[in-house]
Amino acid sequence: MGRVQEIRANYDREIITVYQAYSKAIALPAIQNNKFEAPFSFHRMTWIKPSYLWLMARSNWGTKSNQEYILAIKITRAGWEKALSLGVLTDPDKAIYKNGSVWKQAFENAKVHIQWDPERTLKGAKMDIRSIQVGIGRDLIKEYNEEWIQEIVDLTPLTRKIKDLIKKGKYKEAKRLVPDEKVYAVSESIQQNIGIR
Repeated sequence: MGRVQEIRANYDREIITVYQAYSKAIALPAIQNNKFEAPFSFHRMTWIKPSYLWLMARSNWGTKSNQEYILAIKITRAGWEKALSLGVLTDPDKAIYKNGSVWKQAFENAKVHIQWDPERTLKGAKMDIRSIQVGIGRDLIKEYNEEWIQEIVDLTPLTRKIKDLIKKGKYKEAKRLVPDEKVYAVSESIQQNIGIR
């Protein structure tokens, strides 16, 4: 069996949760106001990930510089699916793009970038499953911030607790605290667009 691309997420009928890691200066106002403000940059791409454990591997459980605060950002599913429908992969997948120049043109004009990376285990090991991260371009960031985001929750205390349990070798207890994620189904046109097969 080859690598599997799957969107796995914590979601309900209206909302999907994505994760980001930020410095205190960006995180605290965001938690308070349920939206981002400066020094958050509205002029560069912002990457959102529905996989909690992928972000843990990336931020080293919130210990990397400027990634000390782990935020759960609850956005509308309509916004999420809009992003996916506008997404262009960060590499020229031959099953989607006729040739490299077709992909290059699409990529350079894209409002959203899509990247697939190995999903992670609780211990940080890479899995065969590929997990999605979505880069929201500057043309859409304002809409993401003002219309899609419904709530921003500080998961930093929970993250520290899980990290501490792992350090003590209490993996079962740690796993129970990890946000629950299940496969998120998308339409065939979105599947084709973002390389799910």
